[in-house]
Amino acid sequence: MLLAKKATGHVIEVLDQHGLYDPLEKTVKGSLHYGEEAQDPEQFLKEDLAFPSGEPLPQCWIDPDYRRRDQSDQ
Repeated sequence: MLLAKKATGHVIEVLDQHGLYDPLEKTVKGSLHYGEEAQDPEQFLKEDLAFPSGEPLPQCWIDPDYRRRDQSDQ
């Protein structure tokens, strides 16, 4: 899956999709696609990432309490 860094728009190839979907994980392993080839894998904060379209990541991927917060808003 490809995501983008919010600050720069640089594309990140996510190498650990389980970590991306797990709201208890604050970081995800990925490879920055910058220049002619992918860079070495590193950890990226999920809060700094978005979809390439600019859409934010779903709350259920980043907030372990998203259901409780959603219910308290009603």
